[in-house]
Amino acid sequence: MKDCNSCGKCCIKYSNGGLSASAEEVALWDLLRPDISRYVQNEKIWMDPDTGKQIELCPWLRKDPDQVQYSCDIYYDRPKDCRVYPASIKDMINDDCEMLEARDLTNLK
Repeated sequence: MKDCNSCGKCCIKYSNGGLSASAEEVALWDLLRPDISRYVQNEKIWMDPDTGKQIELCPWLRKDPDQVQYSCDIYYDRPKDCRVYPASIKDMINDDCEMLEARDLTNLK
């Protein structure tokens, strides 16, 4: 498997309601990162703080216009769902993850 090249595919795919945060993560954000916690409503993350609707794209995902790479503004405080990606080779195949190599497809564990 290659190192992540920050293509952003996983962040883009799961931004719109595909991620969750634990109660502990939300509590820490409430205490230490109110800028993040304002995007949490009714136990759902990345909700528009003004309208209460699901945001289409993670508010913390950034792309430099001169680069093909993305970055995360809350990388060190991101939810566990983000930290543990990729969970499986199957997920990576479904997501067209660029970290996959041909040899990864021979052992799908």
